[in-house]
Amino acid sequence: MFEMNLPWWEFVVRGAAVYLILLVMVRVSGRRTVGQFTPFDLLVVMLLSEAVSNSLTGGDQSLVGGFIVAAVLVGLNMTMAFLSSHSKKMSDILDGSAVLLGRDGELYEKVMKRCRISREEVDQALRCADCDIKDMRCAFLEADGQITIQKK
Repeated sequence: MFEMNLPWWEFVVRGAAVYLILLVMVRVSGRRTVGQFTPFDLLVVMLLSEAVSNSLTGGDQSLVGGFIVAAVLVGLNMTMAFLSSHSKKMSDILDGSAVLLGRDGELYEKVMKRCRISREEVDQALRCADCDIKDMRCAFLEADGQITIQKK
C-alpha cells in the first residue's frame, strides 16, 4: 500500500506530461468545451480521465504514488493560474480572449463556424439579454464560453 513500484520522479514526469498534453488538447478543442458542457462534452471529460489514469501512475497502486501525482497536478494548476494572473500573454494562451461574433445587427458566419457556435446559441443569448438582433451593437464569445450581447 505504501511501497511504490516506480521511482518518485517518474510520477512527477508522468503527471506533468499528462497535464500539459491535456491542457493543449482542451485549448485546441475550443472554448465551448470549457464554458458549457453538453452531455457529450461531459462524457468526453469522463472518458479522458479514465483513459489517462494509467498514464499518470504507470500501473502503480500505492498511496504515495497517487499523492505524488495529485500534488503535481495541483501544483501545475496553481502555476498556470499564477502565470495567467501575472502575464497578459500567458492569460491569452491559457485562458483565451473574447471573440467578436457580430456587430450592428450582423453576425459573422465565418467566425461563428470557426468557433463552432450555432445561430441558435446566439439567438438564445439575444433572448437572455432581451435584445433583438437589429438592436445588437456587439456579440462576443467570451473566453469562458459564454456569449454576451451589447445593446445599441
